[in-house]
Amino acid sequence: MANVLTDLAADIYKAADTVGRELVGFIPAVTINAGAEAAAQGDTVRSHFTRAATVNTSATPSMTLPEGDDQTVDNKTMTVSQIASVRIPWTGEDIKHVNNGSGFETIYGDQIEQAMRGIVNAIETKVATVAYQGASRAVGTAGTTPFASAHGIVNEARQILADNGMPTNDGRVTLVMNTSAGVNFRNLSNLYKVNEAGDSRLLRQGVLTDISGIMMRESGQVQSHTAGSVTGTVTVTGANAVGATAIGVTTAAGAAVSLSAGDIVTFAGDSNKYVVASAVSIGASTTGTITIAAPGLREATAGSEAVAAGASYTGNVSLHQSAVELVMRPLAKPLGGDAAVDVMTVQDPFSGLVFQISVYKGYNKAMIDVTTLYDAKAWKPDAIANVLG
Repeated sequence: MANVLTDLAADIYKAADTVGRELVGFIPAVTINAGAEAAAQGDTVRSHFTRAATVNTSATPSMTLPEGDDQTVDNKTMTVSQIASVRIPWTGEDIKHVNNGSGFETIYGDQIEQAMRGIVNAIETKVATVAYQGASRAVGTAGTTPFASAHGIVNEARQILADNGMPTNDGRVTLVMNTSAGVNFRNLSNLYKVNEAGDSRLLRQGVLTDISGIMMRESGQVQSHTAGSVTGTVTVTGANAVGATAIGVTTAAGAAVSLSAGDIVTFAGDSNKYVVASAVSIGASTTGTITIAAPGLREATAGSEAVAAGASYTGNVSLHQSAVELVMRPLAKPLGGDAAVDVMTVQDPFSGLVFQISVYKGYNKAMIDVTTLYDAKAWKPDAIANVLG
């Protein structure tokens, strides 16, 4: 097999060094599962989860050791179903033509750069969507860009994670915001004034300052969520204990509920903003269930509390690295390989992701292929908080 890519390696790596015009903030903020083994579309990835421990309230003296408490280890699954592929064809005549101008090496290097850029943006979008739709609760005001005058909302998001029992001081918590929020953040005088911040990086280099142990990042793919609706009189049906996630509701005549994952709902008498975990549609004069993300209600309901839906918002997200997993694999090849005459693995230094580049030869034509299999899932809603914008 000819080493077709060997002579082109310098141009490929040069392209990788300049890829990434849009900001990438979500990918480095989550757990990346990027094994070298190939996978097939539709493969299943499993992750284990332990349940809350049973706390004993007595310790009776005895010459016999007490039995241990039986524990169940759960697992959750994710289907790897997303394919991102860019195929770049070249004929001998094409190469001959471009060598009279800019040159093949320059042009195909830029093409690979654009291919990696597009794939990274697609993956970043997937992770951003999974993260904000999988959050437990939210802080901030929908439609209002955060950090207009202070950075206190960082601490509010941190409180959600802390109240949910998630680690907040291990250096693995990130707040990912869009560039509009980034502008406001950079304009906070107490952060860019060196005598107040104690650091000149934001002022001199534009490096976002960590706040309260939370890494601050920007992303070009922060998602805008279009809100569903709760119209007319909708009330909670019966009592629900703290921690409940399936909240029964009753609609009055002419009322309705139409919500999707990522919508915000509130219950009268409770200041928390809960994130809807799954889509629900309930017609008039009937009952149904609104499912909110774990760990569920922070305040119990007695019944008859009014239900309201939040407005459309920009999904800035604060999350612990363990909350979301990104799986990325090369696409499985048939036994004995396919028609590729050479394959090279290249790491994108901008996002940290690894890409497989293949060259295929045909009749008076060749093709450079950049393809990856990926998917993402929010395993731990209690480790995610939305910062509405």
